[in-house]
Amino acid sequence: MLEELLKYDTELFLFLNNLGSEPWDGLWRFITEKFSSIPLYVILLYLIFKELGWKGTLIVLVAAALMITATDQLANLFKYGIERPRPCRVEALQDSIRFVAEGCGRFGYFSAHAASSMAAAVFLGLILRPRYKWLPFILLFWAFIIAYSRIYLGVHYPLDIITGMFFGGIIGWIFYRLQKMGRQKFISS
Repeated sequence: MLEELLKYDTELFLFLNNLGSEPWDGLWRFITEKFSSIPLYVILLYLIFKELGWKGTLIVLVAAALMITATDQLANLFKYGIERPRPCRVEALQDSIRFVAEGCGRFGYFSAHAASSMAAAVFLGLILRPRYKWLPFILLFWAFIIAYSRIYLGVHYPLDIITGMFFGGIIGWIFYRLQKMGRQKFISS
């Protein structure tokens, strides 16, 4: 059963990865860069400050830093515990994939990019949802685009992405609850 699942995962990866074309490669390389999201984070930080003030924003920033650290560490635990090679490392796929990334790590299950972007989308979307009802949907779309960029570049399978988004969503929700408790405790007192 696991072998069949991995076979389907590889087939779906090859299909999605080969949808790419050279004129779009630069855009997808830009999307996958962590620094490309800085303008979005600056806007979201401003909205949080406007909504929660200095103390609330500080609590959100601490929670966000801990959340991203937790997400990255969990991804590393899976990557080095399971040791599933990235598609760009699989010899049998070399002639079939479009490898667009600048580098290729050793192991890929699961995607830290997908997990971190989904955690941030859930975390920030839930915080700002009372004021901006449409924002969680935009952030989830943004997280999906970042996750897909990993397939486009040839460095992750769809299962790596789905698992990363799943764990990222859970971690984002947990840290949303934690920052909410922190704000109630430290700002209300």
